[in-house]
Amino acid sequence: MRYEMMLPYQIRQSIAGNWPVVLPLGVLEYHGEHMAVGMDTLVVIKILERLEQEMNLVILPPFYYGAASYAVEAPEGNGSIQVGQNALAPFAGDLFRSLLRVGFRNIHFVIHHQSENFAVGMPTDLSFKFAARQVIFQYLEETRGEGWWGDSAMADYYARQADGDDPFNWIKGHPLLDADMIKSYPFDHAGIGETSLMLALCPEAVELDKLDQSRWYTRSAAEASRELGQRGVDMILDRLRTELQHNPDKI
Repeated sequence: MRYEMMLPYQIRQSIAGNWPVVLPLGVLEYHGEHMAVGMDTLVVIKILERLEQEMNLVILPPFYYGAASYAVEAPEGNGSIQVGQNALAPFAGDLFRSLLRVGFRNIHFVIHHQSENFAVGMPTDLSFKFAARQVIFQYLEETRGEGWWGDSAMADYYARQADGDDPFNWIKGHPLLDADMIKSYPFDHAGIGETSLMLALCPEAVELDKLDQSRWYTRSAAEASRELGQRGVDMILDRLRTELQHNPDKI
């Protein structure tokens, strides 16, 4: 369900069922002459739309305004929009704090931009990861008081952690393509991998006749196909079904 379209009783129903609540997170960035600047966010939105058809899922309004950087091309006439991490972390913190206060305990963000080394992190995902941890610490102190972790009620904390059932799993971040998937599906910028994903998920965002092969990073897009993109889509859906179906008890 789309969060902005939910009525209060539906929000309460999703809280009671501990449905996954997912933020599509991305940027607006130049992706060659042949593809829409919203690619990195659109691909997440379109994947979640497919998941929405088969599982209980709350999709938050997408956030497009991450740290695109100007590493690929200058923004003039090309469309990249850069918002620095000093602005992103406070926004993410306020968002996560609000979601926790509403009652959600199964919150996720999914990102594709610069996520090839997700374990190390890049400005956008690091801002949201940091905000998530900081907000959870603050929220727990506000609601349980100082010393909450040392209380006897938390004696089984490490067992809970091993099972994925602890407060720090209330908010999780995921790359659209994880390290294992990148071994078998091309990860690139506006090349064959991303262009194929868009052909499978959002073909109206691609005009291959506009492809400019003078840029090294777009040359492989000439070989893009809907079939290859669908293979990537199937892999992504299989993994996210598992990631989002995890439904820890609220504690």
